[in-house]
Amino acid sequence: MGELAELEERVAVIDAYIEPIATRPVDLTDPDWTRKMREGPRPLDEAGIRPEAEAALRDVLSLYEEGDEGDRAALRALLRRYHSFTWATTLPFEPTPQGFRQRLMEISVEDQGRDTRDMMVDLNGLCEEARAAGVDIRPLLLEVAELSSEVDKYGMGSTRDILLRAAGREPGGLW
Repeated sequence: MGELAELEERVAVIDAYIEPIATRPVDLTDPDWTRKMREGPRPLDEAGIRPEAEAALRDVLSLYEEGDEGDRAALRALLRRYHSFTWATTLPFEPTPQGFRQRLMEISVEDQGRDTRDMMVDLNGLCEEARAAGVDIRPLLLEVAELSSEVDKYGMGSTRDILLRAAGREPGGLW
């Protein structure tokens, strides 16, 4: 079994554990629903699979960075198929150049997910946080943009375009 196929098998199993949590109904009529969501256990912890999920994401990011464009396209497609994994799994952000770059790589492989606007809000916040920690974000945005998709999925620009736009507006971010 190839590395990508083995990685997909791992992500699929993790996705299956998380899916019931990710798709569980939320009672929006409950006035405390947001507090309950914030204070409740994180999905990976609730499912008891945080170490496995984070290890799988690290392997996705490693193959994404080391592979060629075909590998990167296959990994983007893999994360499109496994929504629950993508929704629940992120690595802790460290306010360092490497930590910022790692989060940019996650943004790149997720390739806007289901909504470009959410990705842009996340990117803007991430840039603010990294900048506040003294990270020179522009070179890292440019570097990760080179690995990112050029497909304009939702009419707001490709992931590459959005990262380049953020780099061009540094220090202001996207808006």
